[in-house]
Amino acid sequence: MIHLLHKQVDPRKCPILYETSFEQEQELDNWRMCSGEWWVENGWLHGRNPLNAPGVLLSKRDFPGNVLVEFEGRTVLPSTHDINLMWNASWDEEKNMRGAAYVAGLEGWWEGKIGLEKSPEYVLNAATPLFDFEPGRTYFIQAGSIDGHCFVCVDGKLLLELTDYEPIDSAVHAKVGFEAYASYIQLRNVRIRSIEWEPRVRSYPAEF
Repeated sequence: MIHLLHKQVDPRKCPILYETSFEQEQELDNWRMCSGEWWVENGWLHGRNPLNAPGVLLSKRDFPGNVLVEFEGRTVLPSTHDINLMWNASWDEEKNMRGAAYVAGLEGWWEGKIGLEKSPEYVLNAATPLFDFEPGRTYFIQAGSIDGHCFVCVDGKLLLELTDYEPIDSAVHAKVGFEAYASYIQLRNVRIRSIEWEPRVRSYPAEF
């Protein structure tokens, strides 16, 4: 169960819209390589990008609405940082760069932070250095949003949430994707879910 401010989400009750293990190379046919290197090998999706810029892989299919993205991810040593994903996303064909998107990441933002940000302005963002990231270790990562209420979980623990009061129009910006930022990463067992949630009312018990 994911307990957010005023909301709760049971991922097991959220319908799966798309699922892939990335065990077969043809599974990459459902994705668009916008930048960086992306390939399937030994049961993992590999993403490699040496540049200080986003290396982006985007879904060809649209996933509008409130979505939850789940996957296993790790860095490939000696790469030590930036396992990133995005949703409610688009690609700006004219500028050849990412357009609108919510972006979440582990061990990023140049100082080893877990964070959330809104592309392309990058004015709305939140990050914390309080997650003890271990390069090369495999993590189970979940991230998504409910009408602009964004969150990211690692190994079943909620680590960060952020509310966007001007949510991205997911009917227009509906892609899901992954990003290697000056990093080499591996991903597998990707699931994209439609979020179903319940309101959560909380109060403190009397202590005195």
